[in-house]
Amino acid sequence: MKKIEAIIKPFKLEEVKDALVEAGIEGMTVSEVKGYGRQQGHTELYRGAEYVVEFIPKVKIDIVVSTDEYAQRAVEIIKEHAITGKIGDGKIFVSDISNVIRIRTGEEDEEAL
Repeated sequence: MKKIEAIIKPFKLEEVKDALVEAGIEGMTVSEVKGYGRQQGHTELYRGAEYVVEFIPKVKIDIVVSTDEYAQRAVEIIKEHAITGKIGDGKIFVSDISNVIRIRTGEEDEEAL
């Protein structure tokens, strides 16, 4: 089993979600997050005053899939649909999951997904 964590621009969420659902990847957790990478934030002008926005609003998508094939497909979909070609498009992290338990039924691993 694999866990895919993707940090993307908020306005790309619906496009990415729709493409994942179309591919049969339906379960996901979405969180609003803030952070920065190489761009180190940016400056904005508000009522004539300039100020620094250090943490950029992003969306984090967490997905757990049962096979490497689903993981690779999810990564490709996110890459294809989250890209804008500009700084701050985000990152995708893939990691191994050793165990999953559905709390309500006690099912484990692939049955719990």
